[in-house]
Amino acid sequence: MLSEPRSGRLAAWGNALLAGLVSPDDAVLAIVGPDAVHRVEGLPGESAPVGLTLALGRLRALGVSGLRVALPAPGHPLGLSGPPEFNARALEAEEAVVCHGAALGLVPEVYEAGPAGDVHAEVVWHCLPVREAPPADVPSLGEAERELAEALRDATTVLSRLDVAGSGPVAEAAVEAYRARAERGREMLAPGYPPRAVRVLELAQRVGLLVSLAYENGHGGAVSASEMGARVAALRPVERTGRRAQVAAYNAYVEERER
Repeated sequence: MLSEPRSGRLAAWGNALLAGLVSPDDAVLAIVGPDAVHRVEGLPGESAPVGLTLALGRLRALGVSGLRVALPAPGHPLGLSGPPEFNARALEAEEAVVCHGAALGLVPEVYEAGPAGDVHAEVVWHCLPVREAPPADVPSLGEAERELAEALRDATTVLSRLDVAGSGPVAEAAVEAYRARAERGREMLAPGYPPRAVRVLELAQRVGLLVSLAYENGHGGAVSASEMGARVAALRPVERTGRRAQVAAYNAYVEERER
């Protein structure tokens, strides 16, 4: 995953707003990011889509005290707790936000609008009922950090042996360029998150970038069927570990409050 998921921005800055650590204007600006506008549809008590400021205030009034992230993939309902209708919608979007304190969840739908050469993204968050149950397969921050270190080491060894694109100096340069752009363009997570969550998210996004580079830049030296199979086998668990770590980082605020 090359960029911060929209669900991550909504959860992180929504949590900061719910905690009173940022203003509504600052939270909404950070959540919208490079998109043109975000609206929330299906919010209890509202018959039409509303803006983020009103939506976050309404969620607080409904009892929401925190926001969690889900980053599901086929066969891996990461961060979800049901029901099936919500899970299916989240799987299609590959992300969702699950409310803590009220049985509601938010799934983004992205639309492109504008003339050629000036296309922008508009996002509608669909508010749906969720099952109040522990989220699936979310590790603690400590577990996520250990898993990331092991997965990155093992995958780098395998990918380098297979001469796979994404494991050499070109990939490292791309990672550093991406990190420099990210540091200039945004604050990692939001006020109120523990430093360890920031560290885990940074490493998870770096791992996700390496995996994406390896997939996007072709097979490298992995030309035989067995080598290509080994490449996929090496990347799949690393990608899974990176997603688990991202969810653990974004959800750290709620987990800290629960403890």
